[in-house]
Amino acid sequence: MARYVVTDIHGCLRTFKALVSEHLKLEKKDTLYLLGDLVNKGPDSKGVVDFVMHLQKQHYQVLCLRGNHDQMLLQGAKKGGAALSLTPAEKELTLQSFAITNFEHLPSKYVSFFKSLPFYLELPDYYLVHAGFDFRQANIFKDTDAMMNIRDYKVDWGKLENKRLLHGHTPTALHSIKKAVAHKDTRLNLDAGCAYYKNAAYGNLVALDLDAQELFVQPNQDRPYPGGRKS
Repeated sequence: MARYVVTDIHGCLRTFKALVSEHLKLEKKDTLYLLGDLVNKGPDSKGVVDFVMHLQKQHYQVLCLRGNHDQMLLQGAKKGGAALSLTPAEKELTLQSFAITNFEHLPSKYVSFFKSLPFYLELPDYYLVHAGFDFRQANIFKDTDAMMNIRDYKVDWGKLENKRLLHGHTPTALHSIKKAVAHKDTRLNLDAGCAYYKNAAYGNLVALDLDAQELFVQPNQDRPYPGGRKS
């Protein structure tokens, strides 16, 4: 029974499927944790969500958290495209994947899916969250905006009961992730910038086996598509 963590898939369905089927060889007794940002940037946001929902319906243990881009799409469904901080090309990719012309036409089943996603998970040995926590607050588990968006914070380990912290949100060079895993850092950022395939340091989707501490790396398989660069 393996436990895997993946984050920031960003619409890269082919890459995600390759990671799950070829590297993890996911079985129904395993648990796969996804730390948010299933959508936007890449070419097939709908496909990623559909694949996650399919795995869940097939009784695979796939647990998803809510990232800022998942929340952004929810806001777009309510307020339109102006709610999404994306380039015009990136917006068009997401619209095309859902076969809609306006974000307010996002089908209700996807709205319900994103609304159902929790902001963090506590495991016996880890806290999982998309971005992190605002440790300056007395109760770090109330600020959902911080959990999806915060960067550059100092961890107060007492507030995490000295459990390890796993997150994504901030694209990180693959060599830095490998180093952090090898050193068994107590805080690990697993966002390898999958959608940003035009940047040499990024363009990978990674999975961490929480128990074996093994890192699986899948280079972006969805290229080419508009964008793909983080400036």
